[in-house]
Amino acid sequence: MFINKTSDNKNNICGRKISKFRKELKLSQRALADELQLIGLNVDKNAVQRMESGQRFITDIELVYLSKALGKSISELFEI
Repeated sequence: MFINKTSDNKNNICGRKISKFRKELKLSQRALADELQLIGLNVDKNAVQRMESGQRFITDIELVYLSKALGKSISELFEI
């Protein structure tokens, strides 16, 4: 059986870290979405919210942009 969700039924494993790093930078979800748009990723505040809550899958392309916007390495987004 193929499983593509976490043990707590999330669609990604880095959403919590994205939220943590965003809050450390004192950015709102809208501000993060705005920053992502400025560097070339077309997402809105709702997409950021769904990423952070685990309701949305995150592509490798999006991870690259998120790491740039948050000033973190991709591996830091995955650390538990």
